[in-house]
Amino acid sequence: MISAGRDLSSAAVADHYDELDEFYRDVWGDHVHHGLWLRGTESHKEATLQLVRHVAERAHIGRDTRVCDIGCGYGATARMLAADYGALVTGVTVSAAQFHYAESRAAPGVSVVLGDWLRNPLDDGSFDAAIAIESTEHMPDLAGFFRQAARVLRPGGRLVVCAWLAHPRASATQRKLLLEPACREGRMAHIGLFAEYRRMFEESGFTVEREEDVSQEVKRTWPICAWGFMVRLIREPRYVRFLFNRHRRNRVFALTIFRIWMAFETGALRYGILTGVKVAG
Repeated sequence: MISAGRDLSSAAVADHYDELDEFYRDVWGDHVHHGLWLRGTESHKEATLQLVRHVAERAHIGRDTRVCDIGCGYGATARMLAADYGALVTGVTVSAAQFHYAESRAAPGVSVVLGDWLRNPLDDGSFDAAIAIESTEHMPDLAGFFRQAARVLRPGGRLVVCAWLAHPRASATQRKLLLEPACREGRMAHIGLFAEYRRMFEESGFTVEREEDVSQEVKRTWPICAWGFMVRLIREPRYVRFLFNRHRRNRVFALTIFRIWMAFETGALRYGILTGVKVAG
């Protein structure tokens, strides 16, 4: 497992997303996650929504399915699942900025909780499905993430995790120049391996139903984001002011965009979708 090399608190993760709030929405949009190009001809927006549909299919989400969106960001995925599938969605985010944005776009069938997933107040067995799209990387206690997911799901409930993963044979150079700095700069506690995630699923009472490596299908996200960032850097003075303000704690993330792009291109960084079913009893 690749780590940030230091303890990471939930407060540090919240600070990262709060300070970079407007930039995330500029570059990524309301869905703060990768796109999934299955045909290769999709637009960025279509690919982004396609990832949500893929997750919904794996989680067996339909009308009245009770869904927990762990690390829900701005609530766009939760709103889509409620509007398009008729699901009843509860989102959880540690970022106050994301919470207030999501609340400002309240939609039927969607509620959002501000707080730390590792100490969430949700009832035992209260959900049919849980999804975590690119949020497990930020969890200081990954085993604790899975324990909480198992706790809030009913027996037979489904957990779908979309995670950034390290190549098991990443070189020392890739680790030193790409993966470890990306962890620190992106406020990620760790970047794990498929095998480590599988083990944690099983130790938490899940049967792993499916593992998918979709690295090639998502990596187009990064040149698009990098280009979008560069265009705004040229056109919008606030981007330059942010980058050269030494008091900004997360300004290094401008470099991280290109670091992550290179990590995907060299194969050091992978993208996995894992689906588990909570064992009954």
